Amino acid sequence: MVLREATRRAGVAPNAAYRHFSSHRDLLQAVRAAALASLALAIETEIAVAGRRKSSPPQLARATLRAVGTGYIKFALTETGLFRTAFSTPEPVETDEDAAKTGKTGLNPFQLLGSALDLLVETGVLPPERRAGAEYVCWSAVHGFAFLIIEGPLSGASDKEIRVLSERLLLMVENGI
Repeated sequence: MVLREATRRAGVAPNAAYRHFSSHRDLLQAVRAAALASLALAIETEIAVAGRRKSSPPQLARATLRAVGTGYIKFALTETGLFRTAFSTPEPVETDEDAAKTGKTGLNPFQLLGSALDLLVETGVLPPERRAGAEYVCWSAVHGFAFLIIEGPLSGASDKEIRVLSERLLLMVENGI
């Protein structure tokens, strides 16, 4: 469905896309790379907003972690097709160094999360012994929440309910790692 819509918007036949890629898998990987880059940019935008606020280093570190989650959730809700595509293949995000999957900072979404967690450690907010694997705890909570909204029991929730639950979830993640 994503390919058909993309080719329709580009004004070409659905089969035209295959002239530029050797296989369906290669085409999907290219779309996935673009989706991950868009997600990284959305997260970076939220981090930039958080960074403009006057705050102490620990407060900034906390705000950065929340910004990663906020950018992730906003992207999932506004770019649902790209969000689904970004995670449609089993290729691990964290080990992929492909620059096509990064934002302006050169980091992919998983690396942006890792950087936010490192900042928490650097500022003394997160004890170093709790840092290992924290990406997976945070990512699981936010990713699962996004899918509950997209196609789960929260799909009928109002914008206000989603906003309140998002803030609560991000606070829970911040305090729970």
